[in-house]
Amino acid sequence: MRIHSFESLATLDGDGVRYAIYFNGCPLRCVYCHNPDTWGVSGEDYSAEDLFNKVKRYKPYFGQNGGVTFSGGEPLLSASFINEVNSYLKTENIKYALDTSGQVDMTDDVKEAINNSDLVILDLKFWDNDSYYKYTRKTMMKTITMLYYLAAIQKRTWIRTVIVPGINDSKEVLDKYIDIVKQFPHVEKYELLGFHTMGFFKYENLGIDNPLKDTPALSQDVLKDLQNYVDNKLKN
Repeated sequence: MRIHSFESLATLDGDGVRYAIYFNGCPLRCVYCHNPDTWGVSGEDYSAEDLFNKVKRYKPYFGQNGGVTFSGGEPLLSASFINEVNSYLKTENIKYALDTSGQVDMTDDVKEAINNSDLVILDLKFWDNDSYYKYTRKTMMKTITMLYYLAAIQKRTWIRTVIVPGINDSKEVLDKYIDIVKQFPHVEKYELLGFHTMGFFKYENLGIDNPLKDTPALSQDVLKDLQNYVDNKLKN
């Protein structure tokens, strides 16, 4: 399996300290994507055992509270490989999380990868089918289907949404997201992430169009205000 990249001491991709593994390939073309370099095929090839041996070296850093996070791109496009890697992770009691868009078919391999995970971090990109298609070129149905599956098996779930100035940075729009999240009481946390411009150079390097090249980063003050709004609404 070709792996795009790694982050050895990630702290924002699940519980505790994480070893983040980024897969190539994504079914979406989000206008705000900060990893367009994962759309193609790059990086190095690893067998499941080789990847496990690479991860195992970092076990002293993440211990019992942290673990591996499979991200991307879309990691569940490689669900069968994740299941193979997990057969090795279990021998060292290393847990893993999935950071996914939910934009995959619910195959047996995908269900197995979800079932064996300790946490699923699901991106809720937009608030309805029209906005999903406008900004990602896909509808939201597969994401919602996965949410229902996660609820059915009571899998630990966090939901995340990237907030982009001029697109979904209003409280009126956030109310539409909140209406969705409230349908899934098993969700532990709904986290907003601020749009940033740190990946703009990748579009230039790849020679592809950046649809949000004139959009500024979301300010931390606005992000904090919107997160407080969401937290308060979900308490009621």
